[in-house]
Amino acid sequence: MSDGRAWEGNVKARVYERVGERGYDSLTAFAEARPTASLMALADELGPDDIVAVQVFSGLVAEAEQSRRVTRLVRGQLVRELSQRLPNGWPAVLDDANRLKVAVALARWSTYTPATHEERVKKTGDALLATPPPPGWRPLGPDDELLCTLLPDEDV
Repeated sequence: MSDGRAWEGNVKARVYERVGERGYDSLTAFAEARPTASLMALADELGPDDIVAVQVFSGLVAEAEQSRRVTRLVRGQLVRELSQRLPNGWPAVLDDANRLKVAVALARWSTYTPATHEERVKKTGDALLATPPPPGWRPLGPDDELLCTLLPDEDV
């Protein structure tokens, strides 16, 4: 990906034009049709030469704030990170190597968390480490039952 052109012109218009070309009326709908794809994969699909992951995430946050669904977006981002870092699901044993994979997934998740949800994300990560999910748990979307229990909707 060459992000030199990513910052030229009207980024928002370019992103939404590409989303529309793919038959979606919102960036959220486009992303939710690919719930386990990384932000980078979403950006590459929209424009490998002129759209980058942070632009996709910024658009997703703006839509989530407008629709008061930021918590759902945050859960969805955890799904994306877990899918990338733990493709076979939650490890049965948290040895050093697996603990590192989990820690990286949770750390990356926290970097893509709006300030309004940082404390809730920290508590959710702590809960996942304190009482690990069943081995092989692999949420496939933001409405996963365990995720909704750990991080319930509180947007107003």
